[in-house]
Amino acid sequence: MADLTRFGISIDAPLLKQFDELIDKKGYKNRSEAIRDLIRGTLVEQQWGDMDRETVATVTLVYDHHTRDLADKLTEHQHSHHQEIISTLHIHLDAHHCLEVVVIKGRADRVRRIADELIGTKGVKHGKLVTTTTGQDLG
Repeated sequence: MADLTRFGISIDAPLLKQFDELIDKKGYKNRSEAIRDLIRGTLVEQQWGDMDRETVATVTLVYDHHTRDLADKLTEHQHSHHQEIISTLHIHLDAHHCLEVVVIKGRADRVRRIADELIGTKGVKHGKLVTTTTGQDLG
């Protein structure tokens, strides 16, 4: 395990009570783990502010596969960005609707642009970009 540094913080009692309730609901074993996760989350957000940084994200799409040419358009988008799109998962939700998860890796600005293209494709009912990190710069 890496060298650990202990530090103290001052916090209002009502805020600490809310935090303790939250970490209990989320199943953290202690405050330290919860605070480490909060710090990592903030660092990942900051990494996404650097548009030149190598990042990874998922794009989740929900659409009616009966929409004319929509599946072909989405596939074409993915093929045109084959260097950044590293995986896809396609799920049939019911007789009409599909959920697709696309994993994209590349520069933050490029990943956002590809995600916007996919989500903005006419016929997509819902789309969401979830940004994360390659993990290289996190302790």
